[in-house]
Amino acid sequence: MNKIKEYIKLIRVKHYFKNILIFLPLIFSGNIFNLEKLTDCIIGFLSFGFVASFVYIINDLKDIENDRKHPVKRNRPLASGAVSKKEAIILATILIVIAALLNTIIFTTGSITVQNLAKAAVLLSSYVLLNIAYSFGLKNKPIIDIVILVSGFLIRVLYGSTITDIEVSNWLYLTIISGSFYMGLGKRRNEIKKQGDKSREVLKRYSKEFLDKNMYVCLTLSIVFYALWCVDATTIERMGTNLMVWTVPIVMIILMKYSLDVEGDSFGDPVDVLFKDKILMLIVALYAIIVFSIMYLP
Repeated sequence: MNKIKEYIKLIRVKHYFKNILIFLPLIFSGNIFNLEKLTDCIIGFLSFGFVASFVYIINDLKDIENDRKHPVKRNRPLASGAVSKKEAIILATILIVIAALLNTIIFTTGSITVQNLAKAAVLLSSYVLLNIAYSFGLKNKPIIDIVILVSGFLIRVLYGSTITDIEVSNWLYLTIISGSFYMGLGKRRNEIKKQGDKSREVLKRYSKEFLDKNMYVCLTLSIVFYALWCVDATTIERMGTNLMVWTVPIVMIILMKYSLDVEGDSFGDPVDVLFKDKILMLIVALYAIIVFSIMYLP
């Protein structure tokens, strides 16, 4: 049983929360009750999760020695020795095979076109290749390391759009991109704050002042882009109401609370920040309820 717990820890199941981004095209298009598209999204959620777990294992295999020097990462299964390298490689292989099979199911049971099948394969392959490149050197290149972190969030939304064949507003894409840059910069900021430049080589190339300034540029842009999406004529027409504009203050509060956490005693990982703050989770849940009520209740 303890071994199973270590395997679950190794594949970072809690980080599957990021895959909720796959559902955004479905949710904001008003198609959440479309059973076929919802099923495709659920399968896609699992498929992308296994692909991400494959990447996490490859990254941990590459970073065992550095992780052992980190106050938190030294407790990871590979760094602590709870899982052997051989076991990790076998698990990674199983996960990538299952992910491929799940992705195939989407396109054999649904009504997705061959063109979208190719796009989805390119997106998943790009995610894997970018993150392997990250693990094997690009994580030491300033700016590029953060761009790759941001690409993971964007690819999830693009993948959700592809498997459901639902177009996503450019304003929403820009919101995701700027918000992801904000979180990525915040993660680097707190790593510098917590460990100086000891845990990552790239941290020697960043300063807290640089990260602070660019964090809050991206924070501001996130709010602006989201507000523009809410008042966009296409958004109003699709939803049949202009009430989404009233969710802008809630998004502002969410980002302010997130900022308060990031500037406090946190390593800046977005999933950890959310799960360790019950108030933030409640505000996010409130936002979700309000959006659902606006879009789906008469």
